[in-house]
Amino acid sequence: MSCPRHPVSRRHALTAATGLVTGALLPLAATPRASAAAPAAPQALDATAAASYTNPVIWQDFADLDVIRVGDTFYASASTMHYSPGAPVLRSYDLVNWEIAGHSVPVLDFGAKYDLNGARGYVRGIWASTLAYRPSNRTFYWLGQIDFARTYVYTATAAEGPWSRLTTIGTPYYDAGLLVDSDDTLYVAYGNTTIHVAQLSPDGRSQVRSQQVFSTPSSIGTLEGARFYKINGQYYIFLTRPANGQYILKSSSGPFGPYTLRQVLLDLRGPIPGGGVPHQGGLVRTQSGAWYYLAFVDAYPGGRMPALAPVTWTPDGWPVVQLVNGAWGTSYPSPAVPAPPRQVAPMTGVDTFDRTALDPRWEWNHNPDNTKWSAGNGLTLRTATVTRDLYGARNTLTHRIQGPTSTATVQLDHSGMRDGDRAGLALLRDSSAWIGLKRDGGTTRLVMVDGLTMDGNWNTTGTGSERASTPLPGGNRIWLRATADIRPGSARPGTFSYSTDGATFTRLGPAFSMGNDWRFFMGYRFALFNHATQALGGAVRVTRFDLSTP
Repeated sequence: MSCPRHPVSRRHALTAATGLVTGALLPLAATPRASAAAPAAPQALDATAAASYTNPVIWQDFADLDVIRVGDTFYASASTMHYSPGAPVLRSYDLVNWEIAGHSVPVLDFGAKYDLNGARGYVRGIWASTLAYRPSNRTFYWLGQIDFARTYVYTATAAEGPWSRLTTIGTPYYDAGLLVDSDDTLYVAYGNTTIHVAQLSPDGRSQVRSQQVFSTPSSIGTLEGARFYKINGQYYIFLTRPANGQYILKSSSGPFGPYTLRQVLLDLRGPIPGGGVPHQGGLVRTQSGAWYYLAFVDAYPGGRMPALAPVTWTPDGWPVVQLVNGAWGTSYPSPAVPAPPRQVAPMTGVDTFDRTALDPRWEWNHNPDNTKWSAGNGLTLRTATVTRDLYGARNTLTHRIQGPTSTATVQLDHSGMRDGDRAGLALLRDSSAWIGLKRDGGTTRLVMVDGLTMDGNWNTTGTGSERASTPLPGGNRIWLRATADIRPGSARPGTFSYSTDGATFTRLGPAFSMGNDWRFFMGYRFALFNHATQALGGAVRVTRFDLSTP
């Protein structure tokens, strides 16, 4: 899990900035991969590709990617930290168009702080983790460490779930990569600077052996974010130098080494103007034998965006990223793959919440109180917390922002609000703003609020100030709109507006400048919220959510 713009580990940054970890460094973890065969000779770009794709392939916040192929389907996993459910599983048939199939971690049941009930788990939870598939039992595996304390393993027979916890391992495998070897043995590569390999028991429930296999030279600094592969009989550990480089270790003597190091990229110009160097992520092979590297690009305030580039191999077995004019290309020929069985579900568009289960595009800020929300006839959010602090309010539902700019529009029925309630649509991060409703003394007003802030320990330092308000027009319905420009740069504006008919919108309040500090890691999200400041019992109903791009 890398930190943008600084060649230090994420864990070290949090130790220094937030005091989350004290004392000696704990073992760190890497990401697992399935064994694969590589071409014996370097590969050219696939000449049969009929079209091209543009980077980033997903302009939404999906960081610390692990990517695999099972049959004709590609899957990827990403970090979600304090959002629940955690560890989304993305699915694609061409490596370019992706949908969210489900989540590997159904609930963050790692301690009370993840319930946002008397404690909080901001910038903890699901960090860089790993996704693998084991053909022998036709099972998907997700593995990740939590709170530098222990490692959890979840399994499922289908990517969309249901997922269940297989085991807990006492060693925290930081930034782990899981390898299913050709003999079905499970290995985990993990660590920060000092890289280890662990062997798991045949059932994957415990550690059999762990051994240090590499120590990063001081001239490089930090290496982490491991992905583990077996290719043409060679073992590879793919590692990132946060946040500007990628390196790879190779062993011809087995998973425990010894390993030889080679640089893959360093300070490479990326495909997003103003964004960072593509790094971390993983390697994957298509059905025809072509290889690709799915990395992420630091592009705050939106987060870390997946970018895809072809990879060839040297005659002696080292990967080479294919560049365009000396940079990671903004466009490449599309991978030559079989025709997809169907179109993937879009990550934008309309949701009317007509099913009792939420679409996997949605994630809660911490675990929700499931007695205080329902879906099926719109989304009903009952107040779950009495607080004046949005960061402390349970049942705030979030959706990633689509870049480079996008607009979220919400149709809200506010007839069930009670005195003291606050409900609306936010741009949520460690510096936040929102448009919505305040009901006090029997009167409901429409307001725009900013100044919601956190410090580096993720404690609330500002609960918000009204920047504009207007009397609420008649009727029980209101349309709220937030527009976010998440292109990296100096302005990074978010704006808010409202409508009484869903057609004509009126701006409310000044533009909000979204923060771009990397230390919160996750990018800005649109967020639906409803919380009480006096007493529980109120509710709002969201009958429509529309995420659109220009």
